[in-house]
Amino acid sequence: MDGEEDPQLQDKKKKHDTESAADLERVTDYAEEKEINLRDVGDVLANLGQTVNAQQAARERELAQVKISKEDVELIMSEMEITKIKAERVLRENKGNVVQALVTLVNS
Repeated sequence: MDGEEDPQLQDKKKKHDTESAADLERVTDYAEEKEINLRDVGDVLANLGQTVNAQQAARERELAQVKISKEDVELIMSEMEITKIKAERVLRENKGNVVQALVTLVNS
């Protein structure tokens, strides 16, 4: 048995090689699956971003249609010491109701 290996040892090596190949295949499959999932996540996030932007644009259009008076804006600006933009925004979000806008600002 000088140049020859023990048949039992050869069987163990073959079994080990087979198991190693199977382990490598599982790792490769996992890595490929992970890459695919990352691509899918990227697509979902891109679509979500577009949806959020569309919703925000629709909300801004809706708020822009709310009628507010200049006097109400000035009242809120002076009473709450906030900018005109913020006063207009709060009034629009509260459908032009100055009392509700003031309550919202006090509670925030």
